[in-house]
Amino acid sequence: MLRAAAAAFDRVEAVWEGARFRRVVALLLAGAYLLALAAVEASQRGWLPVPWRVRTTHGHFVAVELALYLLLGYEVVGLVLGIARSVSNAAGKQFEIFSLILLRHSFEEFAYIGEPIVWDAARLPVLRMLSNAFGALAIFVLLGFYYRAQRHLPLTDDAHDRESFVAAKKLVALVLLALFGGLALRGVGAHGTTFFEAFYTVLVLADVLLVFLSLRYSAAYHVVFRNSGLAVATVILRLGLAAPAFYNAALGIAAAAFALALTYSYGRLARP
Repeated sequence: MLRAAAAAFDRVEAVWEGARFRRVVALLLAGAYLLALAAVEASQRGWLPVPWRVRTTHGHFVAVELALYLLLGYEVVGLVLGIARSVSNAAGKQFEIFSLILLRHSFEEFAYIGEPIVWDAARLPVLRMLSNAFGALAIFVLLGFYYRAQRHLPLTDDAHDRESFVAAKKLVALVLLALFGGLALRGVGAHGTTFFEAFYTVLVLADVLLVFLSLRYSAAYHVVFRNSGLAVATVILRLGLAAPAFYNAALGIAAAAFALALTYSYGRLARP
């Protein structure tokens, strides 16, 4: 079963990582953004029949939110595929997605300010926007150090065991892709944050499963600690998604700082 799962994963990855597919995704994102802008403008001017009009209090910024939501969906698939290559890189991808979610929240706050701008009413949305934006920036910087600190040490010296572990991760990734599709279908029309809260919950469970799977190939303390610690970082991100403004950015920064310290320590102390 592992061999069949690995072959299926390789086919999916080859299509997804191809340059042609990336160009198609870019065109679809741009098209969805422009179409949403046109729909909002036509709705506001009364050019569309009432049942077809876009009902939103965010005005044209609903197009930005939609495009960013679709971009996040694309990044989530990349995260799932990355699990098979490197658990630590996949953890980094989780932080990338969380930082993009914070930026998306910043756009949402701008939509609440309205026109014309009244500063007394805009003070709190502006503070939330700054918190989300600078939180995303801090995670971006910490991620740069996180990737530099990585030392991709082999889980085991046995080549057959390494191949088997990669195949097991590919099977987990395929299951996650199926769950992602189900959550996406269920979340159509729902708030985007609710979808990502559910998906990060699934990621926590998957990370714990990978910790157990890795024990089959290595019971070394430093390996178990590193993998368990990265799962803890995912838990903190999950809490950050449900947290109110200011706390969400703080939790994201704390999780990224923890992952950086863990990765740096693992690379320095776990060397043979």
